Amino acid sequence: MMFNSDDENWVTSKQILLKTDISRATLNNYIKAGIIPKPVVKKPAYTQKSTKRIGHFPKTVFERIEIVKRLKQEGRSMDEIVKSFINMPLNDESTKDNHTVQNQLKKDRTSVSEKPNRSIRAADEVIKLTLENIKSPAYLINRNFEIEWINREAEDQIFKRPIRLIDDSESRNVFKLLFDWEFHSNVRNWEEIVTFHLASLKPIFPKNIIPELYDGISESTVSFLEKIYDDHPTSAENVVNKNHIKFVKQNESVEQYEIYTLFFREGIFFVYIPSDSDDDEIRQLLFNRQRVINELLGQRMPSMVSLCVLVADIQDSVKISAELPPFEYFELINQLWKTLAVSFEKHQGIHGKHSGDGFLYYFIKKPGSNYILDAINCALELRKKMTEFSNEWKLRKKWTNALYLNIGINEGKEFFGSIRTSVIEYTALGDTINYAGRLSDLARFGSIWATKNFLNKLSHEELNNIDFGIMRKEHGKDIFVKSTYSRVMDLLDPADKRYIKFMDIVTLPVAEIINKV
Repeated sequence: MMFNSDDENWVTSKQILLKTDISRATLNNYIKAGIIPKPVVKKPAYTQKSTKRIGHFPKTVFERIEIVKRLKQEGRSMDEIVKSFINMPLNDESTKDNHTVQNQLKKDRTSVSEKPNRSIRAADEVIKLTLENIKSPAYLINRNFEIEWINREAEDQIFKRPIRLIDDSESRNVFKLLFDWEFHSNVRNWEEIVTFHLASLKPIFPKNIIPELYDGISESTVSFLEKIYDDHPTSAENVVNKNHIKFVKQNESVEQYEIYTLFFREGIFFVYIPSDSDDDEIRQLLFNRQRVINELLGQRMPSMVSLCVLVADIQDSVKISAELPPFEYFELINQLWKTLAVSFEKHQGIHGKHSGDGFLYYFIKKPGSNYILDAINCALELRKKMTEFSNEWKLRKKWTNALYLNIGINEGKEFFGSIRTSVIEYTALGDTINYAGRLSDLARFGSIWATKNFLNKLSHEELNNIDFGIMRKEHGKDIFVKSTYSRVMDLLDPADKRYIKFMDIVTLPVAEIINKV
């Protein structure tokens, strides 16, 4: 049976583009990646004399393109999609009697199945777009509903203001921005835009936090958000969603967009594609989830945030290191990290960079949680776990050494951001961190020390539930005086060799946290 371009089992590239609504560039990329076979190129029929040569494909390419679309909707990356086609036969009934085409398909199948890495590289080469050269409005909203990354197009076209110049993260709360008069003065259908964002964020947005969504939220705003919260279904999480939305400007002009939303553990990424634009390149970028989040994490804006800092150091770590064989010391430290990491995660701590064998974690103020109590509960749990851990190693080594984790806690408002090295590291700058570190040096035998400023952030009722104070000497006896503070200088004997070490915090009022009542 000879090849016949009029055969109903064959389709041209033009027919594919019209029926599948993909671009020619995408079709070529699928061919390069081995997802669909190379076309059989023949001279056109006499009715197509103006065309020199036409590529024909087996009709089954429609099924393959539909599979690709479905996998993309499931959130699969192009690498994963290419791999799923590696063992999928390229032949079909319409080509089995055509020797020329069969050879071509066999060649294609061999290039995919025997050289999968080459095909995957081809798919990688297709995705040349990066976050930096996206020309459509785009931004990342974290799980505190604050904009953490935004491009100039989103500032100019959506919010009409320079978001990146706002240092205070709470002022970058997306709802605070959308309810601002500046946004309303530009967009007539602002309620529709707010509704879209709430529906998109609903998977991470419990209704009970609406009244404390951001500082200064009005009762009318709370009522409006609670109403639309109940009226709209929750968007699917962990997939790429597509929605059509229009911006009606005050001058009656209309801008229409296809908005893609991509869910990550760190937040939700929004990309606005003008309805009359080709969105294929951007869609390919979005479906490569790992690449997108890696770029976003490396480019997030530093923010001025309210945070607690917890620094915990192992007492006498140098002595313990000297006494243990190297492999046992590393085993001890690794076991300790594994044991305590659960507590940090449970209380929403964010790991920060810290030198030595200790720990540094941040607790960020956010809607629906109490970052002060999170830090206190975490510290108390760490002390309990450390006592159990110490007892296990005492039994194991038959030694008298007790392992202690000395903890310092402070609160403040500092710039917080990430530093991109071989991994993403979070860090904050300022005295809040320095003071917490100094208090961990001051602490001994597993005690927990906090600044007066930190404890003053608790409500009167919350403070009454915390057992804190200062140990004082009365008539030669140590007496714990509850609910009091002391300057660091009054806790140390001037003859103490550590006195000079704490000169930078000698006037800082502090207290020891004993337990929760």
